[in-house]
Order: sequence, then structure tokens, then C-alpha cells
Amino acid sequence: MRTSNHLIGFLNFLTFLLSIPILGGGIWLSTRANNTDCVKFLQWPVIIIGVAIMVVSLAGFAGACYRNNFLMYLYLWAMFFIIAALIGFIVFAYAVTGKGSGQPVLNRAYLDYSLNDYSGTWLADRVTSPSYWSNIRSCIRDSHVCRNMAKNFNGVPETADIFYTRKLSPIQSGCCKPPTSCGYVYMNETYWAPGAGLVGTDPDCLRWNYNDQEQLCYDCDSCKAGVLASLKKSWRKASVINIVILIILVIVYCVACAAFRHNKRIDNDEPYGETRMEKSRPSRIHF
Repeated sequence: MRTSNHLIGFLNFLTFLLSIPILGGGIWLSTRANNTDCVKFLQWPVIIIGVAIMVVSLAGFAGACYRNNFLMYLYLWAMFFIIAALIGFIVFAYAVTGKGSGQPVLNRAYLDYSLNDYSGTWLADRVTSPSYWSNIRSCIRDSHVCRNMAKNFNGVPETADIFYTRKLSPIQSGCCKPPTSCGYVYMNETYWAPGAGLVGTDPDCLRWNYNDQEQLCYDCDSCKAGVLASLKKSWRKASVINIVILIILVIVYCVACAAFRHNKRIDNDEPYGETRMEKSRPSRIHF
């Protein structure tokens, strides 16, 4: 009995430790929501699941230490629903971020982003809604992500050839410069002037505002696509951690169930092996 309690207590302590990286992943997403991705509703499911695992594991640990069957029942049922919720969140995360990717550009190290590649998903509809995009646009502008792109080499601004070799983030590429197809001429990181030829047919070419550093391409579809690409990258990283933790949680949960059943058999003074079989189906012939 004592060994089983020690095992259950250890498993609950392990579950408590597993809740820390989940909670950390939610906090990391929250940090990116405030400073980078600017989408502030996606991190809450991860944080809630992490806190729930932490609280439930403490209840299970207390139940194992004090042999409180009610707390153990609570732990097993609550953990079952938490595992189901984590599975649902992982499936949801991959479903809403499974579409779209950056488009390679000739002689450029960075990618261009098109909103058409992400259209038709719940996440795209949510991000591009006028009321929600207004908040995202303000967040991007206030984060100074475009202003921070500026680089100097010994006091000399970087040239176009150097800029073309930079690997820009999706938001930098989509929001801080016009699409490459527009044919604008590079002056500096956030100042692109119209070329001698005609401007491209992409509607974003007319939305690009190089005269206003507070506007730039924040109303462009490419900017919305850049936000979606950044969200996809963040969610995929968090989902990999969640999948690993989910596998460990399922193993821990199965072992905890077996240990709990073992405790119940001992509490009920149930025999094992052949003795248990003889008790359930007693023979009339005894040797």
C-alpha cells in the first residue's frame, strides 16, 4: 500500500512539473501577443490548461499522501478531461494554422506573403475582421517593429543589396515594405519610392504609404498575411511542446489509474492470482 501511494505521489509530482512548460508556453505566447504577433486571445487556452494541470496534480498529490480517495477520484476524472481538452486544443491549433506559407522572391532572402494563401480559415477570418484588425494594426505600430528594422554599418545605412539578403520576419516583410511585385525602389528599410515604370496590379501597391511612417503597409493584405504567418510559426512551436507533454501525461495517467486500482484492491482486501480466481469461482474439490 505504501509503495502504491509513493508511486501515485511521485506521478502527481511529475504531472505538476509537466504543467510548468505548458504554462511557460502560454506565457511565451502572451509575450509574443503583446510584442510581436499582436493577437491576444490565442494564449489563454494554453495558460488555462497549464494552471488546471498544476492544480489537479496538487490535489492528486495530497490525495496520495493522505490516502484521500475523494481527491484521487477528483484527480483521475479531472486529468481525463484535461487530457481531452489538450488533445482538442492541439487538433484545433493545427487545423486553423494548416493553410498558407510565404512565397519565395527572386534574388531575395526574405519571403513575400499573400492573404489569399490563408483565406477560408477561422483564424484568417478572425484576424482580418475590421474591428479586430484595427487593434492588431495599432499594436504593430506601437511595437515599432518597422522602425527597429533600420541598420547602420559604421554610420552608413545598409544598401539595397544588403537588405535583399536579410531574412525578415513575416510581419516585417508584410507590414514594413510594399510587395515586391509593386516594383517600388528601395531607399531605406521603410522608405520605398515609386519606380520609373507602372506600379503593379496588386491592390497593396496603392495601399503602401511611404510618406507616412505611421502608416506604411499596415492596411495591406500582405500585412494581415504576415500576422497569420507569424501566428502559425508561434502556434506550431507551442504545439510541438504540447504534443510531447500530452504523450507523457497519457502514460502517467495510465500508470496512476493502475496504481489507484491496486490501492482499492488492497483496501478491500481482495486477493490476487489463483487465490482471487478461486474466490470468484470456488471449486468443490479441494486438495
